[in-house]
Amino acid sequence: MGLKSYLSGLFKGFYSLLVGLRVTNSYFFHPSRIVTQQYPENRKTLKMFERFKGEVILVHNENNEHRCTGCGICEMNCPNGSIEIISKMETGEDGKKRKAIDKHIYHLSMCTFCGLCVKSCPSKALAFGNEFEHAVFDRAKLDKVLNKEGSVLMKGVE
Repeated sequence: MGLKSYLSGLFKGFYSLLVGLRVTNSYFFHPSRIVTQQYPENRKTLKMFERFKGEVILVHNENNEHRCTGCGICEMNCPNGSIEIISKMETGEDGKKRKAIDKHIYHLSMCTFCGLCVKSCPSKALAFGNEFEHAVFDRAKLDKVLNKEGSVLMKGVE
């Protein structure tokens, strides 16, 4: 290894350092470009992006109706087993027996937020919420029942 290759490598490293510092200096002299959220100081005004993947929620309308038919596709597609559906058989108004969900359990402590459950749901019953504060001392608090008390299947969803 000669002196020429040594100096060439030295100047290439110095040039690479200057390129990196140029980006850093641009943020230093133009603080309006910084997009870092000052959490937790701005907790009340914090807005999450639309594409944010928070916890999985079962979407309910204002009449406490959901679209989940209890088919179990989200449970089968979950690689970690984060979703557990306990279903029951109900007799409808027309006298036919139908599968309905008793409990839609979501184990947040096991979830990797991959989104396979949301993407694979044929009735579009699942979505990502904006909740992100999940620090607890007891892991049992991370097991959530997604269907609300007294909720029913939306009319017209089969």
